[in-house]
Amino acid sequence: MTHKFRVLAMVLCSTVWIYSCNSSETKSNVSNEAQSDSTTQPVETKDPVTDYQPAFEGQTRIAGVKTSTAYEGKVLSDGLNSPWGITSLPDGRLLITEKEGTMRIATSQGELSEPITGLPEVDSRRQGGLLGVTLDPDFSENRMVFWTFSQPVEGGNLTAVAKGRLSDDEKTIENPQVIYQATPAYDGALHYGSRILFDQTGHIIFSTGERSDMETRHQSQDLNSALGKIIRITREGKPAPGNPFEGKDGARPEIYSYGHRNVQGLAFHPVTGDLWNAEFGPQAGDEINRVEPGKNYGWPIITYGIEYSGDKIGDAIQQKEGMEQPVYYWDPVISPSGITFYSGNAIPEWQNNLFIAALSGLHVARIVIEDNKVVGEERLLVEEAQRFRDITEGEDGALYAVTDQGRLYRIGN
Repeated sequence: MTHKFRVLAMVLCSTVWIYSCNSSETKSNVSNEAQSDSTTQPVETKDPVTDYQPAFEGQTRIAGVKTSTAYEGKVLSDGLNSPWGITSLPDGRLLITEKEGTMRIATSQGELSEPITGLPEVDSRRQGGLLGVTLDPDFSENRMVFWTFSQPVEGGNLTAVAKGRLSDDEKTIENPQVIYQATPAYDGALHYGSRILFDQTGHIIFSTGERSDMETRHQSQDLNSALGKIIRITREGKPAPGNPFEGKDGARPEIYSYGHRNVQGLAFHPVTGDLWNAEFGPQAGDEINRVEPGKNYGWPIITYGIEYSGDKIGDAIQQKEGMEQPVYYWDPVISPSGITFYSGNAIPEWQNNLFIAALSGLHVARIVIEDNKVVGEERLLVEEAQRFRDITEGEDGALYAVTDQGRLYRIGN
C-alpha cells in the first residue's frame, strides 16, 4: 500500500491552503501545492485549552511551513503488535520493540522476522511494556542491544534498563541483564518514560516518568529520586562520570536533568550535538526542550497545562526563576512520543529539522529550528489517522515510523 504526497513550488491562496491541511475529506493521494518552506498560518487551528500566555514570541503556534520536495509515505507493514521503539541496524534493517515484550527485525521492504524472545518479563498494563531500544556503538562487533522497559518488582513496578546480545540467528536475546532500576518502585501503570540513546562519550542517556499520580508527581523535583528525570549511566549501569550532581549530598549522581513529567522523545542535534526532548504535558502543555545538564525543567511547579479535570496545577504559574522554559509548547496537545533529527540529504529542506511522532495528534510533526528556536511547523501523514509512536532515520536517509495500530512507514523519496 503506497500513499503519495506530491508538493510543487506554487503558492495557493490561503483558503485553499487551510482546506488542504485541515479538511477531513483530504485523502492520501491528493496533491498538495505550496512554495518551499513558505510561511503560512499556524498548523494548529483549534482553540487553546488554557488562557496562558507564552513567555516569548514563537514559543507556541508558530507559522506553518510546507515541504516542496516530492516525497511519499509508504506503509511497509501492518503486522506489528503494538510497536513502541525503533532503531536502525547497520545493514539497513530495523529493530523494533513490541509492547508485550518481544522485538522484531524489519527489512526496508517491510518483511518481518519472527518475534525475538528471551527478554525479561515486562508489566505491559496500560502505558507499560517493552519500551525504547538502542544499539551499542560497537554493535557490529559485539551485537549488544540496550532497552528500557517497565519491570515488575516487589512493591509495584519501575522503569528499568537492560542489555543483552542479539543471537547470531536473530531469534533470541542472549544473557539479558538488568543494569539499572529507576527507584522508587510504584504500584501504577502510567508514565514510565522512556527512550534510550548513547551519547558522544559512549554513555547511556534515558528518560523516566514521574508515574503520573499525585503522590509521586512531586518526585520529579526530588534529586534523591529517579522519577521524572533524564539519567546518564555507563554500559554497566553506574553513574556516568562528569554528571552534574556527582559528589553532591542528597542527589543521585546518575541524574542528568530533572523536573520532567513523561519524556518519550530524546535525540541529539546532528550539528550542535545538543540533547533535545519531547515531553507530554497534562491537558495542554506538551513541550520540546533543549536539555542541559543539571537544569530543572519545572514540572509540576511550572506548566502550560491544566489537570484533565480542568483544575489548575499547583499555583497555575508558567514561569519561575531557576526553572527552564520549553523551547516550544502545544495547547491543545499532540502527545509527542519518539523524535529524531533528519541528517540526510535526500530532502535538503528537512536537514537538521526535528521530526516528532504524535499520538493523539495523529501525524508526524516537522519542526524547523534555527538558533535553538522553532521557526516553522508542518504536519505530515495527517490523512493516515494513525497514532505515531516512534520515528528514526534509516541508513538509506529515509524516515521510518511505527504506529500503535501496528504499521511501519517509510517516509522519503
